[in-house]
Amino acid sequence: MDSQLILLIIIIVLALIFDYINGFHDAANAIATIVATRVLTPFQAVLWAATFNFAAYFISKYWIGHFNIGETISKSINPDFITLEVILAGIIAAIIWNLITWWFGIPSSSSHTLIGGFIGAAVAHVGAFAQNGQDVINYVKVLPIFLFIFLAPIIGMIVAYFITILIMNACRRISHKRAEDIFKRLQLFSSAIFSLGHGGNDAQKVMGIIGAAVIFYHVQRGDAEWLNADNRFDHFVHDYWWVPLTSFIVIALGTMSGGWKIVKTMGTKITKVTPLEGVAAETAGAFTLYLTEFLGIPVSTTHTITGSIIGVGITKRMSAVRWGVTINLLWAWILTIPVSALIAALVYYLILLF
Repeated sequence: MDSQLILLIIIIVLALIFDYINGFHDAANAIATIVATRVLTPFQAVLWAATFNFAAYFISKYWIGHFNIGETISKSINPDFITLEVILAGIIAAIIWNLITWWFGIPSSSSHTLIGGFIGAAVAHVGAFAQNGQDVINYVKVLPIFLFIFLAPIIGMIVAYFITILIMNACRRISHKRAEDIFKRLQLFSSAIFSLGHGGNDAQKVMGIIGAAVIFYHVQRGDAEWLNADNRFDHFVHDYWWVPLTSFIVIALGTMSGGWKIVKTMGTKITKVTPLEGVAAETAGAFTLYLTEFLGIPVSTTHTITGSIIGVGITKRMSAVRWGVTINLLWAWILTIPVSALIAALVYYLILLF
């Protein structure tokens, strides 16, 4: 077995490990409000979310018909400057940062961790610009990702605010107890559609990284069918059909493991959430995730649901949101890409030593 094939296998295994970590790291995004409002027990909630994480595979494949986000990730770096060592360093860095933020209960973005790691390793490999003046980073793909670091939570916040106002006006003549019973049931639906968005968004990021590695491996070998393919990512999805399926299965298994420290932050520390508000937040978050999946822009489910929860909180009063916690989260968001990139660069240089 040649060394490049061994490296490819290691990358696939580590990418799926990252996928699993992503699942339990981001489980809180889908279940925080439903646990906080006691609609489901924590175990029931993770099982519910995991089921719909996996179901997202069928929506992406058969309804949307294309893994847009996976393709965006695979093409975020100029293919001329991708190597298996670059991809390996990026994945290791992403795993390290995800575990650090999980340990401290910080709801950072697995998406941006992966992007930051990929970029950091690539830049360490050839510098910001290659000798011929080509950009290492594919800015057409990457700039929208950076833009939506800020836009995704803002969209979630605005949509959640208006959904909450509409619901409150529609339910003015309904007793508090009856309204609470109705929205507890509706939270099952809203958490399900958010979990579908989470699975569809986050599982594709891992298959995108695996896709970049597989494409590099076959092109480097000079395999004619890969060199002549009109769209190499589509060719990868067709030939390696088990990668998308496995990516969705693994993220669902990760979700079933839960992420209880982050559940506490998301479900109680930002603002106190009622069943009505949980429905509004999850529905707004799901809308944002579906929109960005359609556009092929990987976003953070963490950022999205946090923005939605804030939008719900400010319908009561600005002071209902614990802005100190929110500012700490914002710092984590800002630091994720540069810190992941720095870790990836260091890991890349360590890999070269071996």
